[in-house]
Amino acid sequence: MLLEINPDNPQPRLIQQAAVALRKGAVICYPTDTVYGIGCDIFNQKAIRRIYQIKKRPAHQPFSFMCSSLKNVSTYCHVSNAGYRIMKKELPGAYTFILQATKLVPKIMITKQKTVGIRVPASNICLALVEALGNPIVNTSLILGPDEPPISQAFEIEEKIGRLVDIIIDGGPLYPQPSSVVSLLTDPPEVLRHGKGDTSQF
Repeated sequence: MLLEINPDNPQPRLIQQAAVALRKGAVICYPTDTVYGIGCDIFNQKAIRRIYQIKKRPAHQPFSFMCSSLKNVSTYCHVSNAGYRIMKKELPGAYTFILQATKLVPKIMITKQKTVGIRVPASNICLALVEALGNPIVNTSLILGPDEPPISQAFEIEEKIGRLVDIIIDGGPLYPQPSSVVSLLTDPPEVLRHGKGDTSQF
């Protein structure tokens, strides 16, 4: 199913439709502030395994997930005072922050070091989806192979993996660039990947 959702003013009816599907175990593709992503409810292991299969990703590499706000982040991650200040300044934005997971995060989403990657994207569609679902959504970029470029438009998703997912949200064309990955496990923070988010302050 293809849903055309306005990236600036997402239609509540369509957001609700996608959230209901996520609650029932759907795998969806959606636009973020960096690239098109693929995701599901973080509490649905069956849906998470489907994403592992679609991406042909090794099981020991957990996906990051999207939260809707800093309050939402602190439910699922342990955040130091310094980390909180950084995130308050930079989010929503094009960053994936690495943090210690709380016990609420399913094991399938956690590394051996008990860490997780979280995003609060500057995307009205993503934030509305997480709000409507009521808990975080798996967030991994729609890059289907090491030599494949990121997908920038919904019709490309339909052509390549349309039959493997339940909903594709068309939020218009993107200029794909991955998020910057910053570990807040250390002081000062450590930049693990330079991407769209400005890392000069870390």
